[in-house]
Amino acid sequence: MSRTISCSLVAALAATVILCASACAVPLAPAYRIARESREVRFVSGEVPSLEIRSEFKLENTGTTELPLLDVALPKEEIYGRKNLRVQVNGRTIASAPPSAEKPPEDADVVRIPLDPPWKRKQALTLAIAYTLSAPLDSGARITIGQNEFHLGWRGWAARPLPPKHFIAPYPGRPARILCVYRVPTDFAVLSRGAFKGRKVRGSEAEYLYEVRKSSLAPFVVAGKYIQWPPRKTPHIPVFWTRDPLPTDPRPVAQQIAAAWTALENDFGSLGAGTAVPHIVEAPELRGHLGGQAGPAAAAFPGGALVNSQALALGISSDQFLALVTHALAHNWFGEEMYPSADAFIGMGEGLPEYATIVVDETQNGSAARLRRIHEYLRRYDEAAKHATEIPLGVIRPTDPAGARRIALAKAPLFFIAIEDACGEAPVRAGLARLAVTLRGQQVDYSALRAALEQSTGRELGKLFRGWLYGTGIPAHFRDRYPLASGTEETGE
Repeated sequence: MSRTISCSLVAALAATVILCASACAVPLAPAYRIARESREVRFVSGEVPSLEIRSEFKLENTGTTELPLLDVALPKEEIYGRKNLRVQVNGRTIASAPPSAEKPPEDADVVRIPLDPPWKRKQALTLAIAYTLSAPLDSGARITIGQNEFHLGWRGWAARPLPPKHFIAPYPGRPARILCVYRVPTDFAVLSRGAFKGRKVRGSEAEYLYEVRKSSLAPFVVAGKYIQWPPRKTPHIPVFWTRDPLPTDPRPVAQQIAAAWTALENDFGSLGAGTAVPHIVEAPELRGHLGGQAGPAAAAFPGGALVNSQALALGISSDQFLALVTHALAHNWFGEEMYPSADAFIGMGEGLPEYATIVVDETQNGSAARLRRIHEYLRRYDEAAKHATEIPLGVIRPTDPAGARRIALAKAPLFFIAIEDACGEAPVRAGLARLAVTLRGQQVDYSALRAALEQSTGRELGKLFRGWLYGTGIPAHFRDRYPLASGTEETGE
């Protein structure tokens, strides 16, 4: 009883602290705010092309005490190919160092910037951080750099100031606007989030300016020397950016991609202004996003899909090309709008987009297509399970063995089919759409997924989640519901 009272008292005190902070705007801990931010990206051609990144912040100390240092998260060196770090405080070059015994954010390095003299309360300072990105290990959805093109996703490539080390220190949120400047060769096309503010030519370079508001997701950029189809943007027609002219008439596949995009919007919600039609952009350096494997690959960027040259070589009219693009587009809802934690990276990060492709297939081709896809994943699971030991879906990570990942990749979309079977298609899809809106731009895990689906379906899903996420094998009742045909042909019934 005393423990219950104690816990309730702690909760009440915490609530009081939060209410006082919001009502009185009195600082309760070390803190600062980002008053202004700008980002500059410059493409540098050469035998090994690179990107010069520079971020500048105006910061204001709004907390309870002066600050002797700043911690800043940077792109992880081995993933992004980061080098040549330069740091300036109020125009003076500062030698930074990694913080001792600090756990960095996922996929980031943290550097510690000493402030001498200490940063006094109610004062502002200017922080500038520059570095070069080249030859990245990732070459996937986060970053690609080629001889005549590059892209940076909306997460991970920019410097990010971290809160002071205090248990209630607030995270320094984004300013009202971020000015983004992209310096590229004059024959490059540029696509970025934000309001376009102009283009200036400076010698052999063009400077593109965009302004990204706080209400939007973080900036991204796709740029390169491309041929565009259609030559002029047309309502409801996807745009292709490729190095060479498309060898076949793209109109039939453009219609299929547009239909897939519309189906995703109808079931999982609109992505907002500026995403009426997707862009399909060639990125020759792109590799498979799980393990960096070679071969045909596609990856999402906000509002579109990157495809490598091997994917285009399949033929844009091929079923395999369309499947790759559709899966990548689905990541715009489940991967860009919200992103999964490490333990949910495969189950949600890959399972949800793959499940979404089943939804698209069913919308376009009926229930027989849904059944065919379910059987396809069951066969993939059975084949993969012959050659590897299964790691439960709820704990497997991208760093686990490839054989175990193949099992999980086959099982993950079936998990969402099982939820549909238990709760109905409409409430499940409504719950997923609400989850993408509520946690827009934030990290999600299985707890958030379960809470959203229990709210939308009115069902308690603990038993179903535990069985699929922390057990191995395919549940017997699911096998009974979707028996595989004994022969090579299936009835589709």
